[in-house]
Amino acid sequence: MTTQADPGIRQLRADARRNRERILEAAAEVFAEQGADAQMDDVARRAGVGVGTVYRHFPNKDVLMGELVTRKFRSFADDARAALEEKDAWEGFSKLLHTTAAHMAENVALQDVLRTSSGAFEYAEPARAELNEAMDKLVKRAQRQGALRKDFTADELGMLMSGLCASMSGPLAAQSDWRRHLEILLDGLHTGPAARARRTS
Repeated sequence: MTTQADPGIRQLRADARRNRERILEAAAEVFAEQGADAQMDDVARRAGVGVGTVYRHFPNKDVLMGELVTRKFRSFADDARAALEEKDAWEGFSKLLHTTAAHMAENVALQDVLRTSSGAFEYAEPARAELNEAMDKLVKRAQRQGALRKDFTADELGMLMSGLCASMSGPLAAQSDWRRHLEILLDGLHTGPAARARRTS
């Protein structure tokens, strides 16, 4: 996955950019381990920088967590735009959801923490809108090809994927089979002769 660089970040000195990256990497680890109660001091220690350096880049915890959410949304938006290049719209849509779910599964604990931070999502709203725009194009393209149910909207996808993410951290073995859950989800969205035949076989 790729992530678009913010113009303000590109203007930072090389050492400042390195510090910023170290802080974000450390924050992802610390929040995944300690949850939303982790403090900026914890992130600074993990990154090997002074807490003042953390605050120079991220004035509060919501902004720090919001940057992690922003990166996630922009990376998923890049993947959605790449999926638009697939000739078969359903294939592009399906592959995107598999890719997105696999990335979510790599760090379920962090995903769970980020979902609980309303301040982080407010900060990341421009990136969320960017992702939604790309997903809307992908959804409508699949609907025009007759592969995706007509009543589905891109706005609903976030909730479905959040539910899938929740199943990745269930205490029972059956609850952690997210790949099966994703296939069930996709089967409910897929239309056309092949999908109908699969459901009746």
